[in-house]
Amino acid sequence: MADFKQHILVTGGAGFIGSHVVRLLVQKYPDYLICNLDKLTYAGNLENLLDVESQPNYRFIKGDILDQNLLAKLFNAYAFDGVIHLAAESHVDRSISNPKEFLETNIMGTVTLLNAAKDAWQENREGKRFYHISTDEVYGSLGETGLFTETTPYDPRSPYSSSKASSDHLVRAWHHTYGLPMVISNCSNNYGPNQFPEKLIPLFIHNIRTGKPLPVYGDGQYTRDWLYVIDHAMAIDLIYHQGVNGETYNIGGFNEWKNIDLIRLLIRLMDQKLGNPQGHSESLISYVTDRPGHDRRYAIDAHKIHKELGWEPSVNFEQGLDATVDWYLNNQEWLDRVTSGAYQAYYAQQYAQHD
Repeated sequence: MADFKQHILVTGGAGFIGSHVVRLLVQKYPDYLICNLDKLTYAGNLENLLDVESQPNYRFIKGDILDQNLLAKLFNAYAFDGVIHLAAESHVDRSISNPKEFLETNIMGTVTLLNAAKDAWQENREGKRFYHISTDEVYGSLGETGLFTETTPYDPRSPYSSSKASSDHLVRAWHHTYGLPMVISNCSNNYGPNQFPEKLIPLFIHNIRTGKPLPVYGDGQYTRDWLYVIDHAMAIDLIYHQGVNGETYNIGGFNEWKNIDLIRLLIRLMDQKLGNPQGHSESLISYVTDRPGHDRRYAIDAHKIHKELGWEPSVNFEQGLDATVDWYLNNQEWLDRVTSGAYQAYYAQQYAQHD
């Protein structure tokens, strides 16, 4: 192993947010070794990292954060200085239909990872950091006004958000009880390139392109704050390097949109780029039965990370959405491979011989 300045373990690095974090770190820090541990469930896609997979400071390990023996071997082999923990089940609808899987991965997986870091660093915690990435959904639902701050009481409403709230508390408990150096960030809804098309924006881009219905929950008035994934990756880089141990940082895009307004903006962009008459795809909007326990509004107050670390979004929502639509239209093969499941063969083709 070459002499690297830092060894960082990124969990879930083949996922949507994780792949952007891995790419940023690999490219920005050639003197860091970046190890990507991913189970490659349905949302993990190694094709997201084709541009960095051959870099000398990148390693991929297929594995599960619930595998205590594997984690111990990895910490021993790579002597990690830091963990950036993104591995999680994250889709609310899936958590409603299969909550147990979310509890196992998001809670017990985090505990297994915390223990591996605690055991590996117990002799020397200097320069070590466990960074846990969470969600604004742990705070529950807002009314028409107000913002989530780092001190907002937790009030999760779904199996997904409850599992993430639990993992947040556990990370803090390992800090206070065992002295584990840690930071946490809670982010708003991410969007951008490489997002698995079960989420709203890539799903609707795909459906508009193929003329399929656009399913809108309830009255469409649910409000979310949207964060461009590349901006999120840059915030994660900043918090990992400059955040204060024991602190929490909220990361938001200052981009509140009602779902129906976002969808109409997306329709206008797509129709324009596809050469359709204005409003052509409006007829695809289909109101469907609301999701159980659907939170009405999320909105992040990101002033702390701006004031203390100097971070702010690089794009507004219209700019980010325009770039996102362009990416999906220019990468239709990627989207088709994901929606067909063909992307899952890439690991077998590229990595299986190295197991």
